[in-house]
Amino acid sequence: MEYVLQTTLRSPVTFTGTGLHGGAQVQMTVQPASAEYGIWFHRTDVDSGNALVPARWDSVVSARLCTRVANSSGVEVSTIEHIMAALAGCGVQNALIEIDGPEVPILDGSAAMFVKGILSRGVRSLSTPARIIEILKDVEVRDGDATARLSPADTFEIDFHIDFDEAAIGQQEKSLNMANGAFVRELSDSRTFCSQKDVDAMRENGLALGGTLNNAVVVDGAAILTPGGLRHQDEAVRHKMLDALGDLALAGGPIFGRYTGHRAGHALTNKLLRELFAQPDAYRMVVCDDIKARHLPGVGVRSVDIPAVA
Repeated sequence: MEYVLQTTLRSPVTFTGTGLHGGAQVQMTVQPASAEYGIWFHRTDVDSGNALVPARWDSVVSARLCTRVANSSGVEVSTIEHIMAALAGCGVQNALIEIDGPEVPILDGSAAMFVKGILSRGVRSLSTPARIIEILKDVEVRDGDATARLSPADTFEIDFHIDFDEAAIGQQEKSLNMANGAFVRELSDSRTFCSQKDVDAMRENGLALGGTLNNAVVVDGAAILTPGGLRHQDEAVRHKMLDALGDLALAGGPIFGRYTGHRAGHALTNKLLRELFAQPDAYRMVVCDDIKARHLPGVGVRSVDIPAVA
């Protein structure tokens, strides 16, 4: 039995676009990093103080409309969930993300372009064994009728249920074993979604300034306003699963367990990680061997798995 090594990108990859909420043009470059580095953001537009922000669950400062992390100096990076999902889904554990603004580019509202960029550079192994987080007992958090739970499992699985008033979305549910490129094939091209009335309300409050019909699925009752319609009939729940993977990637390593979300969002998933790590008997860190590695999201990913939209 062999240990599986940690990974990083073979070479840098750059993405340029506007942020969803601020609407400003941003350039972001994902750089290779050494073993044990983890995932960090570097605000290249910050001239003084600490410009490095860790992509970790305990650095999250707001996670309602998006996931936002900050360091002790108050330097922030928001809307990190899609790039985090892409890195986790491609099996990248170490990277330095240089960004010249406070918000990750929204691109087309999914993670597909991030995945395409990462896989175009390739992933290389480092010299240190990878570790995974095994869930040992059920951990659950609630917020009203919304719940999020992690349960023991032999692989990494996501089970999600949503229920929205808009007829174009309604109730949707999906379960997926995330092994061997399932994220890239099944979830990565699913876009963020919202109702037209929510867009109007956010813009009145200075948010969603970079949101357009080209980077989100916008619905109005039973109507889908985004040109071209849906990429999947259940695109909404697929995107919620994409978000969950990105938010769970802040745990600091791949999770072996089953995540179950019912009407859950960014804030509840982060609350779940905080509850998990507050219970030392609920998890353990183990070195990943070649048998366990077969069930990791990024192992076995190929360029042909990338959806055509990317």
